[in-house]
Amino acid sequence: MYIYIVFVIYIVIPFICRSKEKVQVKKMDLDLSPKFPATFVETEDGGYYNWAAADSPVLREAKVAAGKLVLKPRGFALPHYADCSKVGYVLEGKCGVGLTTTASNTKEKMAFIGIKKGDIIPVPCASVSCWYNYGDSDVVIVFLADATNAYVAGEITYFLLTGPLGHLHAFSLESIAKTYQISPQKAQKLTSNQKGLLLIKLNQEQAETIPKPNEELLNIYTQNINGSLPDVEVNNGGNFTTLKPSKFPFLEQVGLNVSRLVLETNATRAPWYASDPQVVYVVKGSGEVQIVGLQGKLVLNTKVETGQLFVVPKLFMVAISADENGLELISIVTSTRAIMGEMGSKNSVFNTSPSILQVSLNVSSELNQQLIEMMETGTIIVTPVNLY
Repeated sequence: MYIYIVFVIYIVIPFICRSKEKVQVKKMDLDLSPKFPATFVETEDGGYYNWAAADSPVLREAKVAAGKLVLKPRGFALPHYADCSKVGYVLEGKCGVGLTTTASNTKEKMAFIGIKKGDIIPVPCASVSCWYNYGDSDVVIVFLADATNAYVAGEITYFLLTGPLGHLHAFSLESIAKTYQISPQKAQKLTSNQKGLLLIKLNQEQAETIPKPNEELLNIYTQNINGSLPDVEVNNGGNFTTLKPSKFPFLEQVGLNVSRLVLETNATRAPWYASDPQVVYVVKGSGEVQIVGLQGKLVLNTKVETGQLFVVPKLFMVAISADENGLELISIVTSTRAIMGEMGSKNSVFNTSPSILQVSLNVSSELNQQLIEMMETGTIIVTPVNLY
């Protein structure tokens, strides 16, 4: 009996613990490579493109999602709602958005907001929205979402109100007739006249009936992150801007922080981590991304380019460098209260105690002092001339 107990304590239990540890490590051994979106629906009026969890399992593991909407002139995205809270970032053009929320005291059932290139617009989970391109050029919007409660892990599921795939079309004619107190014949017309799966193009007469954007609502529902005062700006290096609920209260409705990073030629964003997953979209340019994960393993070291999306799992550390084309990124962290850890700058996680730093790194006093001085004077954006 004694031998059996010893065997269980010293052999079986450690083996089980090591096995569980290996399973956990293997679970996070995901493909983090940047991806382009796949076509979800595409017509002459525009298209919707998404990053499928089947192609990028890390989306499912990190509980995040993303999509991209393209609207041609007079293109109209039918009213819908989704199972994810998200933010839209306007890459190109200008657009009108109808949005039902409780963010303002407007008497209207739906707020109509005008958005343009560089604008951020939060869209809370279950809020009904419709999107209309009233300009002369294409509108392109990328959506970054928190998919914690999504029906399909790692993807945004949309619920259409109208059209062949809409709720109105799905209910029986009797239910529709009773709901709106109309005849079955009128209910038939109401449900059968709808065209387009998600996107349609309005004729000139229809376009003129769409409500004009309310300019008074702009500061409530949107913020132009491109024009916002940067948190960090470095000559010949670039800039970094973060929108938080303290700056933009409507963000609290979606529970996300939004950041924009612009790196000039060959500049580097010093390594950092976040306590929550990050989703990053490459707006423009190209460069290199390195991500370090569990057990100090370099899990990604690759080039990224315009139009790609990548995910940084929670607590993984990431560094980004631009090449000769420069690099512009838009990203979210799936919490408004995320803890951020920096490797460089005066906020560096190494900037604690000189003695602790020295014994931890096992370096000379001279090098230790140099590191301390660099952390006190350095920033999270490093210019090429300061790299060596």
